[in-house]
Amino acid sequence: MKTTKIIIANLKCGGCEHTIKTKLSELEGVESVIVNHEEDSVTIYHNEKSTKEDFTKKLHDLGYPEATEENGLLLQLKSYASCIVGRINK
Repeated sequence: MKTTKIIIANLKCGGCEHTIKTKLSELEGVESVIVNHEEDSVTIYHNEKSTKEDFTKKLHDLGYPEATEENGLLLQLKSYASCIVGRINK
């Protein structure tokens, strides 16, 4: 099993955490996902079929770009939408 840790932007609350865990867990090869609010990080435990690029793309699509990426208004708005969905489904 491999471990990938990604520092992200726009992580705000438990709703964000729920959305991130749920959506990343749907990716092939993902065993578990841990979100750390204090570090603004996501740690993914996965097999060889999954890559960091798969995870960063999914996070970007949800509005949580890697902290090294530009974080424009559109991504911030996406993260708020993901946050609301996470709170509703939690």
